[in-house]
Amino acid sequence: MISSDIAPSLAIETDSRIVLLVMDGLGGFPNESGKTELETAHVPNLDRLAAEGATGLMDTLGRGVTPGSGLAHLALFGYDSYKHDIGRGAIAANGIGLSLTKNQVAARLNFCTERDGKIADRRAGRIPTEKCAELCTVLNVAVKLPGVKVAVHPVMDYRAVVVFDGPDLSIEVADTDPGVVGVPAKPVKATKPEGERMAKLVAEFVAQAKVALASRHPANMILLRGFARHLELPSMRECYKLKAACIATYPDYRGVARMVGMDVLPTGDEIADEFITLKENWAKGYTFFFVHVKKTDSYGEDGDFVGRVHKIEEVDALIPRLMELGPDVLVVTGDHSTPAMFKAHTWHPVPAILWGKSVRRDETTSFGEREAMKGSLGRFDGAEFMLDILAHAGKLKKMGA
Repeated sequence: MISSDIAPSLAIETDSRIVLLVMDGLGGFPNESGKTELETAHVPNLDRLAAEGATGLMDTLGRGVTPGSGLAHLALFGYDSYKHDIGRGAIAANGIGLSLTKNQVAARLNFCTERDGKIADRRAGRIPTEKCAELCTVLNVAVKLPGVKVAVHPVMDYRAVVVFDGPDLSIEVADTDPGVVGVPAKPVKATKPEGERMAKLVAEFVAQAKVALASRHPANMILLRGFARHLELPSMRECYKLKAACIATYPDYRGVARMVGMDVLPTGDEIADEFITLKENWAKGYTFFFVHVKKTDSYGEDGDFVGRVHKIEEVDALIPRLMELGPDVLVVTGDHSTPAMFKAHTWHPVPAILWGKSVRRDETTSFGEREAMKGSLGRFDGAEFMLDILAHAGKLKKMGA
């Protein structure tokens, strides 16, 4: 069931408050110890929540599907990711406060390292945002396309967004990011006949960018993905009668939140800062808080098992601050799995905790992938979870007579 399709006729407005705590890429895979990162971490507070609530495993976009971050979060918010393909470019643009017009197409841009015609590092050594901004200026000065305005905006670290502005543009262009190192960037190709002109423009953009960045090692090349236009979505207030707020350090997640009508709250760069922001805004009338932790995903992409363990433990140590606020319902989960063993997003289901005063306790006693297999939530799809969350917060009326 898709929550945003069903809830509008059932949702009621109440003062109860929900917190959705998302540790990005939370799901893991056992290393030589036989344990995942979450199972390895010392997490007494998360274990207590699991013991006091219910747990299960979530397939964010359905079984066997490896989720991208944007669509995974859209599913977590209860929307049909197969119907609303929001596109990484639009997410990135929204994340830095850009409002795309009908003549604009945006794409996510990664600065990367190219060596001997092959991608050596898809993230250019994770260059700092200041360097990214400098390189965006280089491209804005150097790249000129006939009949089309091009603007490259820094997002964060090695990430940027390029916005093409002109008539008859198309989103039917394939990604150039190969997703792995040791191979060339993919050539620019149209995915449908109507994308042929756009593909030629993008290919010229890439060619000019390569020349402009040739001496800028380690960020001497670019990768593009997620060509997208602005997409109108029903808001969380329309669907669920929620006044929703987002607390996230990374722009892309603020972008998805904005697209579903959340207020984005300013916060600091550290995980502890996000919990401070939550406390500062707790009594300001919000009934839904989305709190996003990024580093659990970043360390997974870097293959750093120990780093992921430490970040999970850092979140666990902050849970008492959250609980002191008195949430009516607390959900702890991830948007997908990013095991250090794989160094990438995977299709493995993500463990989830549903905690609240009306939640029936199950037999699980700790928070981990294998323990969650025994939980009463079972194995479920991401887009149906919001209905369960709303019900336990007393925000759904009876259906039928």
